[in-house]
Amino acid sequence: MPSDSAASVTGQCYCGATRLSAAAAPLTVAYCHCADCRRWTGAPVGAFAAFDQNDLATNPALGDGTSHHPGVRRWNCGRCGSPLAATFDYLPGQVYVPIGVLDQADDLPPLLHCHADKGLRWLHIADGLDRAAGSGRNALNSAGDR
Repeated sequence: MPSDSAASVTGQCYCGATRLSAAAAPLTVAYCHCADCRRWTGAPVGAFAAFDQNDLATNPALGDGTSHHPGVRRWNCGRCGSPLAATFDYLPGQVYVPIGVLDQADDLPPLLHCHADKGLRWLHIADGLDRAAGSGRNALNSAGDR
């Protein structure tokens, strides 16, 4: 779990039209190597901070979001298209925010690689973190039990 020094987290989309804030530190921070997250973020690997759904606020509100895969819902800024948040049915009560939109990104290092078996062959992150072959749902759900 990230340190309590990151208890107040803020962020915004690329154009600044959507702002995010959380009064509590993230439950956990993780990389995701799945193709879905890569396509959504446009990056070779996604990195996300997980918040309790009751701790995260956005202005304006996120609305309905979109779903292109059963059990996954994602939100983007309506003005600039920046990825803002995602939820996954198998991770109830948690909202995942891309690290890149957070002002405190430098203070929120990932603790786990999820879908490591789906990573790009040429991308090598030698950080010594645990690597889950699949979703890492057990570790991620355990983080929500804090």
